[in-house]
Amino acid sequence: MAKASTGRDTPVVGARPSDALSRERKLELYYWMRLTRQLEERLVNLYRQTKVVGGLFRSLGQEADAVGSCFALEQRDVMSPLIRNLGAMLVKGATPVEVLKQYMAKADSPTRGRELNIHFGDIGEAGVTRGFLGQISPLGDMVPVMTGVTMSFKMRGEDRVGLVYVGDGATSTGAFHEGINFAAVQKCPLVVIVENNGYAYSTPTHKQCAAKFFVDKAVGYGVLGLQADGNDVLASYDVTKMAVDHARAGHGVALVELITYRRKGHAEHDNQSYVPAGEIEQWAAENDPIDRYVHVLRSEHGATEGEIQSIDARIAREIDDATDLAELSGTPDAREALMGVYADPSAEQPLWFRRDVETNAYGQERPESWGTWNADGAKR
Repeated sequence: MAKASTGRDTPVVGARPSDALSRERKLELYYWMRLTRQLEERLVNLYRQTKVVGGLFRSLGQEADAVGSCFALEQRDVMSPLIRNLGAMLVKGATPVEVLKQYMAKADSPTRGRELNIHFGDIGEAGVTRGFLGQISPLGDMVPVMTGVTMSFKMRGEDRVGLVYVGDGATSTGAFHEGINFAAVQKCPLVVIVENNGYAYSTPTHKQCAAKFFVDKAVGYGVLGLQADGNDVLASYDVTKMAVDHARAGHGVALVELITYRRKGHAEHDNQSYVPAGEIEQWAAENDPIDRYVHVLRSEHGATEGEIQSIDARIAREIDDATDLAELSGTPDAREALMGVYADPSAEQPLWFRRDVETNAYGQERPESWGTWNADGAKR
């Protein structure tokens, strides 16, 4: 059975960046982690009611690394998430109602029913947009994309940093290598977060990469490498803040490995039969990021039970209100699929997709151009 180990944390010399956070800001970290978990729980309920369209991807057990790392960014910076970075999306400004409508493919969702889960963005002028870039699914491909984004920051002389998340499996792809190598040579202000959660879908880390730690790959690219316990939200914030400051100062790329654990499958349909017996339960009992942080808030920052319960009650109200709003929204009109793709036709006939279709001998519709049936229905 794998132990709930965090590897070798990067030593933080002197004062930790998180020491400068006020007590209110540290309570805010709890809010974002708890909001992430509760919003995903609500999505599970909706998924089981068949109200979620497509897959549902959980970050259970990984809330601290997403929230803590994104918390280190400024509003003007740009972040590119993965499917398990709902916490980072929320920190950067995405709202629960947007996320719910997106998962439910509503007509007024951010992508108007065209895309999945958190595949939506808000990027552009600093200070006007929220600064998160809609992801694409192929593993590692957002590293070269964010390399281009941060290259533009450098060329324009903008004081902005880009942060991109990848999983442990993505570090074995060509896109990851090409992107981080180019960014390193060009000294782009890019922070690459490697979320080492133990599995690339169902493949254990040791079966897809011979390196013991992913932070060791930083040496090969000539970039700063940092590592932390990804289930410690303050440690995740500390190393990411160091990496962001490094990039913003003009020193180039930083690779940050956050060691965590994915307590749910790749998606809700994954039964995790590949996980050794007892492993999930051990991480849940010994290394839950929210339980750990609540203990820190109480023991080191004097947080009271009333304060914690007040935050929990606020989150419950916000999620209930967001769910009610999302449920009221309708589904998109099919003809809207024509809009905003490669061109914007001003109008199109209803049932345009059935134009020039004939009925074959079995009553099935097929265009004559397909060649299987003559226009009169006779078989060729």
